[in-house]
Amino acid sequence: MTRAPAPSAPPPGLERLGLPWWAWPPGLLLAGLLAAEVHMGFPGVRSWLPYVVLLPLAVVVLWRIGHVRVGVAARGDGEPEVWAGAAHLPVRLIGRADVVRGESKQRALGPQLDPAAFVLHRPWVPAAVRLEVTDPDDPTPYWVVSTRRPEQLLARIRGG
Repeated sequence: MTRAPAPSAPPPGLERLGLPWWAWPPGLLLAGLLAAEVHMGFPGVRSWLPYVVLLPLAVVVLWRIGHVRVGVAARGDGEPEVWAGAAHLPVRLIGRADVVRGESKQRALGPQLDPAAFVLHRPWVPAAVRLEVTDPDDPTPYWVVSTRRPEQLLARIRGG
């Protein structure tokens, strides 16, 4: 597994695991309440400052949480790789690949989870894929990656 630094962004066209619309109002409400709390402690001209700082900060944090991309894309040399956020894994190093949903997802992320596994989990995404890493030099035994279209992802991995 290769964890790319920030400048090596995932290629365009991958699935975006965006934050659902219903998560935005509570996040913004929480930021507004925190700004009101600070406002009560500092009356006068400075009272608007927490709103100017905290509300845009909340928007940035919520946007960043839902900005992760997942999928299969080719590198510059044409070799296909699975991308999960900034991490990527060549398809040739993937062994067994399974879809996990529901209770099997709970077990895969709970009692069966290996602490050395790579996990990119988004709780609002109902399915995930479990990808075995066959690279003997990689200490990561497998990946568990959330995806809304697990069958398509596995088809691209197997076809790649």
